[in-house]
Amino acid sequence: MSNLERINDAPTIDALDKLRVELLGRKSAISEGFAALKNAADKAQAAAELNRKKEELSNAIANRKAALESVELEAKTAKEAIDVTLFDFYDRGGSLHPINRAMEEIVEYFTGMNFEVKNGPLIDDEFHNFEALNLPKHHPAREMQDTFYMNDGMVLRTHTSNVQIHTMLAEKPPFRMIAPGAVFRRDYDLTHTPMFHQVEGLAVDEKGAISFANLKHILEDFLNSFFGDFPTRFRPSFFPFTEPSAEVDVGCIFCGGKGCRMCKNTGWLEVLGCGMVDPNVFKAVGYENVGGYAFGMGVERLATLKYRVGDLRSLYEGDLDLLEQFR
Repeated sequence: MSNLERINDAPTIDALDKLRVELLGRKSAISEGFAALKNAADKAQAAAELNRKKEELSNAIANRKAALESVELEAKTAKEAIDVTLFDFYDRGGSLHPINRAMEEIVEYFTGMNFEVKNGPLIDDEFHNFEALNLPKHHPAREMQDTFYMNDGMVLRTHTSNVQIHTMLAEKPPFRMIAPGAVFRRDYDLTHTPMFHQVEGLAVDEKGAISFANLKHILEDFLNSFFGDFPTRFRPSFFPFTEPSAEVDVGCIFCGGKGCRMCKNTGWLEVLGCGMVDPNVFKAVGYENVGGYAFGMGVERLATLKYRVGDLRSLYEGDLDLLEQFR
């Protein structure tokens, strides 16, 4: 095998460097040839031949080294390469939080049905939050374990029904309104948080113009719009500010009404409360010869059911694995 073939077959840079020392080093044949020139008959011709061989070998070594360095660089680059397709930071759009999504959908439905959005104070007095809603001082809902009381006797509102009282004191019927917003209660478990959101509705008109049938129709239509085609039912219940009162259920969206853990094997899920406004509420705001209905729903409750979230508290934990599902 010639020296040029040996150079071109060198497998690594280290092997090539050892070959360079062998062929061009101080103990190489080329160096020995230059040392013997003093005894050569034709020094010029011998020197020219030695220089030609040295240049030929040097060029071959340089070319092989460049080739080996290129191979090593490609191998190193491939080993350290970053697959930019694994990272998706620049095209990942945000989205509304599931509570906001549910709230917007609820508000959109009722504003489309000519309900006006009303807002009120988060901190209110006991008259607007309790007494005007037919919740006398001895009522259990006013106990310390349920309500956040301020030092001055004010309370963090326990429902958005206080907005109904503010509205009735400021306006004359007929009107339709909804009051979306945050409310506060001393409770924290799988289905309750100290702060949550409600949407409460109120419709008031002259006596006899509004019936329970009107209430039933609009709530059934809303639930069909929000959840899809699921059966609904109204169960007699009690609320201090409505009479008669009812709780509204939808067929379990998890099992289709067959019975499961989520619906406690009943096939139904409670979603909201409603009823005809109690005359004592109208009396507290000075209304006469009127009638109306009211309803209220927890936004988190509806959101956890619609989006199949098992623990209401997870909506407040900033869990990206959960929230990114709503992109």
